[in-house]
Amino acid sequence: MHGRVARYRYGGDAHDIARRAEEGVLPIFQAQPGFKAYSLLESEGEIISFSAWDSAASADAASALAAEWVAENMADEIELKEARIGEILFGTALGVSTKAGSAA
Repeated sequence: MHGRVARYRYGGDAHDIARRAEEGVLPIFQAQPGFKAYSLLESEGEIISFSAWDSAASADAASALAAEWVAENMADEIELKEARIGEILFGTALGVSTKAGSAA
């Protein structure tokens, strides 16, 4: 399983941004093959986005979808600082474990 993590600078209300992402980005992600999970958090003036996918290719496709949605809907409110894709080594909420044959 792979994850996409992105950091955004933002202006305005983080809760409003999260609500709009939940209403806009989440349905787009859910419609994509390989989607597993999506979360946002706010920390030190940044919005952190995390999504989980079956494959690196699915996570990479999600980056393009997220960028397109942000450009069309929130370009004046958030700015991408960094995005990364990597293998999820373990995750309790995702059932990914380092132990062979067991769920987290």
